[in-house]
Amino acid sequence: MPRRGNVDLTPLFDFDAPVERSGTWSLRWDRYAGRDVIPLWVADTDFRAPPAVLEALAARVEHGVLGYTNAPDELREAIVGRMARLYRWRIDPSWIVFLPGVVPGLHLAARHLVPADGHALVPTPVYQHFKRAVELAPRSRSDVPLVLASGRWVWDEERLAAAVRPNSRLLYLCNPQNPGGTIFTRPELERLAGFAEAHDLVICSDEIHAELLLDAGEPHVPIASLAPEISRRTVTLASPNKAFGFPGAGCGWAVIEDAELRRAFSADVIAHVVHSPSVFGYAAALAAYRGGDTWLAAQVEYLRANRDLVERAIGSLPGLSMAHVEATYLAWIDCSGSGVADAHAHFLAHGVALSPGAQFGDAAFVRLNFGTQRARLEQALERMARALRTSSRPSPTG
Repeated sequence: MPRRGNVDLTPLFDFDAPVERSGTWSLRWDRYAGRDVIPLWVADTDFRAPPAVLEALAARVEHGVLGYTNAPDELREAIVGRMARLYRWRIDPSWIVFLPGVVPGLHLAARHLVPADGHALVPTPVYQHFKRAVELAPRSRSDVPLVLASGRWVWDEERLAAAVRPNSRLLYLCNPQNPGGTIFTRPELERLAGFAEAHDLVICSDEIHAELLLDAGEPHVPIASLAPEISRRTVTLASPNKAFGFPGAGCGWAVIEDAELRRAFSADVIAHVVHSPSVFGYAAALAAYRGGDTWLAAQVEYLRANRDLVERAIGSLPGLSMAHVEATYLAWIDCSGSGVADAHAHFLAHGVALSPGAQFGDAAFVRLNFGTQRARLEQALERMARALRTSSRPSPTG
């Protein structure tokens, strides 16, 4: 492996290597600083970023000038090429609107693609910023439940049809699904797209986990790639932040074919209400796409084994269950049979910090982030087993 300066890049493919994150301003680790708690909550990993990314960031620092930065044409072309290679999706560089991340895109969609008297359709359970975006806009919304079918979280299409209103304008999609881990199939997406066409809805699709596919042979299909008429009504939100492990650097984008949607969506960006990515975000994204694929493949293999470990462990614990995780590094765990009133608080009291299910739409669940070293994950799962063996019922804390 190469070196840059005094940094030895050799161990960066060793995902078992422990990385000390305390004292690094880590959101995930600082929340429970000074406590014997394993933090498996917020969705970042404990892995070092790919060598290509670290080299690119080091080169920027060595240059020494960190001024205002244009979106690089090289990155636009890299995105275009990647979409064509991975998904046979042909996009034009002009369709790309750069953002600091996907979350601002969710909020821009609620504010600029739904009129003040409009209505949005939001799947549930789902990453909390979908609902927060609509609440803060503020716009009216209906939460449409996902249901377990053959071990996968999928849309309840009857409930979706019942939820649409004459003033509905926006349909949110999370694919792959967070927190459920589903990779939606082409037929499922075709039915959803047909529904959007029938009711003249814009689709806002968060596809940030598209390159974290754990089931070999199950492809990601961008919903906008289905047909030109679907592309023209879709805002696709994407970023390498999750797949390549640099969410703190921050670089994302929206792919929007329709010029009118693109103008509405990018108005705040132009006005600097939503800032552009930093020079580090641009550099990291370009480096990831140019030189990070070998590292990404190794990480996915490691995460697949972590997923299998979690599924075996949860399946053996009384009162817990989970659907098979097809993508992401997140497990959506049903605790309704455990007899524990507040599973998040109970596990936290026993030294494991998970995300409370209420955040995503169902308080009977918790979300576990298995993007960490396997030894740490094994320790956390043993603590969860111990927590279920005790009869204590702690008051909610943390």
